[in-house]
Amino acid sequence: MKKNLLLLWLLFGLAGNAFAQEQYFKLNQWLENNVDDMGGRAILMVYQDGKIVYSHAVNQMNNRQKMLGKLIASRQDKTADFSNFTPNSKQPIASCSKWLSAALVMTFVDEGKLKLTDTVGKFLPVLSKNGKGGITIKECLSHTTGILSPDLRENLKEMRVIHSMDEAIENIAQYPREGQAGKVFRYSNTGLQIAGAVIEKISGKSFETLFAERIASPFEMKNTDFGKAKVALPAGGANSTPNDYMNFLTMILNKGQFHGKQILSEKSIAEMQVNRINAEVKVAYSPAEAGGLGYGFGEWIMANGAISSPGLFGSFPWINNDKKYCAFLMTFYLKSEGRQEKYVELRKLVEASLQ
Repeated sequence: MKKNLLLLWLLFGLAGNAFAQEQYFKLNQWLENNVDDMGGRAILMVYQDGKIVYSHAVNQMNNRQKMLGKLIASRQDKTADFSNFTPNSKQPIASCSKWLSAALVMTFVDEGKLKLTDTVGKFLPVLSKNGKGGITIKECLSHTTGILSPDLRENLKEMRVIHSMDEAIENIAQYPREGQAGKVFRYSNTGLQIAGAVIEKISGKSFETLFAERIASPFEMKNTDFGKAKVALPAGGANSTPNDYMNFLTMILNKGQFHGKQILSEKSIAEMQVNRINAEVKVAYSPAEAGGLGYGFGEWIMANGAISSPGLFGSFPWINNDKKYCAFLMTFYLKSEGRQEKYVELRKLVEASLQ
């Protein structure tokens, strides 16, 4: 009898493994077929029903990609590492940072220390002196400040020579206006930089410290930070790992709860997911790969309950509220052509594998 039960258990185990392999075969194949266009390395993690249901890494880096990696590492005084990405691999995540920073600002809203309708001139007088004091926190988080910001590359170059958050805001104060706040959408670093400066003024703490205390610590994001630059870049300066970012995504998916504790209010999660681009808002600039998408606070609003915040280096976090799962693709590459099409393909394959 015991032998029969053991045999039955082994057969069920083998059948389960075979099903799992078949279930994710197309997903594995997609990663292998596309990894060369995504810098040669990638890892994808998927969460559903309270657990990670998929985690797979692919590494096919060629000599050209390794040479580029060595060049980037040398400029940062680092040693290039070409090993497989793991759930604990730490990489710059560029605009994936926006989601994290918007959530950080919303913790102040939850505490009543800040209102979405508060105007920034109340905290940053230099903006009032330059005709920008009436911009609201809501407009900062949704890229609708009406400020004509420089393109992202020019802005990053500018930030390298800035020595303080006050100096960064003084620079922003000099930018021209291109329309009424709330009526023009321009994807940029500017709004979140202003919001970051506001919460520094309210708290008397640095942006990096606030992030560590209010987001990284409660969500157990032990390897996520905004670096050690002279001035934090809320819109694109974070470094993170797949494990850490998945913790953040599961919190958003679970309406602000993490490990059974309400960290961010359900109301704040809902506010972040309201599309702020409507018929009255002119789209002055949006990345080509985001054409036609809506935008909330730090996140793009896609169809069928999906939200996301992709980064310049190819990492792609997303949540599908309707299908109740979240996922994170970590990569590192700069070529953006065809990214949106890849993201759509990947989302469809993930959702097919979860059915």
